[in-house]
Amino acid sequence: MTNPTDPRQLPGADPHTGIRKTDPVTGYDTTGHDWGGITELNTAFPKVVIWALVLTFLYSVVAWVLLPAWPTGRDYTRGLLGLDQSEEAIKGFNSLADRRQDWLSRFEGENFVALQSDATLMATAMPVAARLFADNCAACHGTNGQGGPGFPVLSDDTWLWSGDAGEIATTIRHGINADDPDTRYAEMPAFDWMERSDRLALADFVSEMPGGAVDFESSVGTVFAENCSSCHGSTGDGGLEIGAPSLTDEAVIYGQDPGTVMQTLRRGRHGVMPAWSGRLSEAEINLLALYVARLGQSVGGEQ
Repeated sequence: MTNPTDPRQLPGADPHTGIRKTDPVTGYDTTGHDWGGITELNTAFPKVVIWALVLTFLYSVVAWVLLPAWPTGRDYTRGLLGLDQSEEAIKGFNSLADRRQDWLSRFEGENFVALQSDATLMATAMPVAARLFADNCAACHGTNGQGGPGFPVLSDDTWLWSGDAGEIATTIRHGINADDPDTRYAEMPAFDWMERSDRLALADFVSEMPGGAVDFESSVGTVFAENCSSCHGSTGDGGLEIGAPSLTDEAVIYGQDPGTVMQTLRRGRHGVMPAWSGRLSEAEINLLALYVARLGQSVGGEQ
């Protein structure tokens, strides 16, 4: 048990004589701790650190009083300054929206030809459109419109309905197979009723269509003509009127290897694109439509 009156038990004291050991270089008493010849000095705690701690504590008290700090269940204390970051964010957003409204209102109409011909307007609008695309479309269609499994490519010149900006706006506004009453409908039925041997042959046939090495006069070509051409076209180029994808394009939605095509034939496909009319304004929808149309034009496609 430590006895505070016993000098032999004081920090740095010799346990036999009670005399403190002094460092000969600095003149400070030692604590008695020694690590391989390195002796710990019994120095005072730096005053600058003490003052830093005091000032930090005082600042925290002032901040708690002046600034929003303490949660109160579903709310929080506002502080004497009455600051509210959510209100500041809303003010900033409204200010940005007001600055955009001068030119964004021009996109409320659907005169896409006139809008596209205004180079100054498009130079101002396209960076905003790119942000809209990144926030609302890129999660499915990719950051550059490159698509992905189950999601169409938007950066080429092959379209499900049309690359016309007005048609793209209709798709964005009402969606595909969505809950909107004016949605577009497109569905690949299941061909599970077909003989498996015919499905296998048809899957191989369709998988070779992007390379062009298929014979439409062959027996399997006849199977294609009887079961697929009404939607995908006699040569598999797609049907813009009904949203049937091209089968001759390298950028296919689900994949065009024989196994994937076989799965499509066996189970069908029913992709869904949500309607954005309730989430984006008409001006934003039209702005996005022009941006998406440009994605295809960037690779030299005719829109």
